[in-house]
Amino acid sequence: MENFLRPIYQEHASNPSTLGILIIEKTQFESPITDDFDVILLIIVKDYEHSWYVKHYEVTDKTAAIHIVREDTLLGWIETSGYRRAVEWVISGKTVFDRNEYIHDLKEHLRDFPLEKRDVRKAINFGKLIKSYSEAKSLYESGELKDAHSKILDSLHYLARLSVIEKGYYPEVTVWTQVKNIDLEVYKLYEVFIDSNEEVKQKIELMIIAMDFVINNRAKASAKHLLDMMETKDSPWSYTDIKNLPNVQLYTYDLSAILSYLVEKSIISVFLEETKGVGVFHRKYTLNKMGNS
Repeated sequence: MENFLRPIYQEHASNPSTLGILIIEKTQFESPITDDFDVILLIIVKDYEHSWYVKHYEVTDKTAAIHIVREDTLLGWIETSGYRRAVEWVISGKTVFDRNEYIHDLKEHLRDFPLEKRDVRKAINFGKLIKSYSEAKSLYESGELKDAHSKILDSLHYLARLSVIEKGYYPEVTVWTQVKNIDLEVYKLYEVFIDSNEEVKQKIELMIIAMDFVINNRAKASAKHLLDMMETKDSPWSYTDIKNLPNVQLYTYDLSAILSYLVEKSIISVFLEETKGVGVFHRKYTLNKMGNS
């Protein structure tokens, strides 16, 4: 396999557009990181006709996947957790080519995880958590227990990723291994839900209560990016104004769910502004100074 891969990465290394090349081997890590391939070759390029190009190979009963990723696409994945597998490849991969220490600097950047980027990522995962948790409650109340069970499991995964980000790490594919080492409260929720012998209905009911407590305690910290943005002016915000704030677009699909939750928990307040229509008000939002203190 090495004899097969070496000419490929040497060819790409000679291309001025290639910024770095990493190799990730299945034997070095648990198989999920390599999508069950024996080897992943990640080639990061400055310019390319495709944003992400993949080829699969098989050589003497060994399998390999070659990923050519444009830099802007990779950075987008890192910023939004769009493709967490690729982030793990950068963190864990062995560098075989590094132009001007690009890979070295990228690895350092991933280890650093600046606070402002952490806040955005927390907001993104918080939005997904709230939407999934709300759907789980609705499904439970309507008697759709199997779907509610599935949504609770999704919610626990979002809570796990949120927990990892809070501790200053990028969530990996094996996120529960991370959580077990850094947040036992969240890990125990997952463990109880998976291992419980209770009937499905009772298990979901108990988990909804437990998760409500945990989410409520983390709401302000998780929504810090949004709350800090809203704090930049004293007058109420329309939904459109909030939606157009910098970086809020990264979690715009879950913004309504976040706002509804923050209103429910009195972290933000609703302000009704009169319109020309009789009895029709424009719903706006403002920070609840007491609830946000």
